[in-house]
Amino acid sequence: MRSQDVARLFTTPVNAPAYAPTRYRFADREYLNITYRTDPEALHRIVPEPLTVPEPLVRFEVIRMPDVTGLGDYTEAGQLISVEHDGEHGEFNLAMYVDSVPAITSGRELSAYPKKFGSPVLRVDSDTLVGTLDYGSLRVATATMGYKHEPMDLDEACAEIRTPTFMVKTALGYDGTPRICELVRTRIDDITVKSAFRGPARLQFFAHALAPLADLPVLEVVGASHIVADLTLSPAEAVHDYLAG
Repeated sequence: MRSQDVARLFTTPVNAPAYAPTRYRFADREYLNITYRTDPEALHRIVPEPLTVPEPLVRFEVIRMPDVTGLGDYTEAGQLISVEHDGEHGEFNLAMYVDSVPAITSGRELSAYPKKFGSPVLRVDSDTLVGTLDYGSLRVATATMGYKHEPMDLDEACAEIRTPTFMVKTALGYDGTPRICELVRTRIDDITVKSAFRGPARLQFFAHALAPLADLPVLEVVGASHIVADLTLSPAEAVHDYLAG
């Protein structure tokens, strides 16, 4: 392989890339979102400056993605914390647990999605929408919502999905010191909401050392939504450089 060809590689292995070089388009992306109130002190310990926490709110999401350009079929779950940055409301993406190696690799390399391996499931159980997350062989989260109890305004659902997301991007040099350490921002702009509902919901976490969702305890469920949409992810942009001093 010639030097100029090596310089054009987007990922490795050089003869079998870990993910496809494409912009990811999602068809029938299905969300279970449960927003809850938690311990403010727990949030202040983990939300990085310059983000601020206006309210102690967290959104637990389980997302079923049956048709993704270049990535196929997978599911993910995670926690997003309500934050503000320079007067803009958004969410800090704390952690995502994903059952697809290509989705984990591309999310971490191409952007800043904090993805690690887990086993999330989103399904309908009789009259209940159920989202679960296992880490290894252990259950760490169970979310339930009444199935399609109350129609949700589609514009409101679109705004919920389009909330700006903030993440931390890190990359180390070969001596172990940071080469990149940035706060980045992204927002989904290309989206068509196909259905949206609200309903009663409950959420339970189970303590785990390496999947510490329970560190942000559920004090009160304040809302839930079930949304299906087609969308395209947008690229991330750096908004703060932690290495700049």
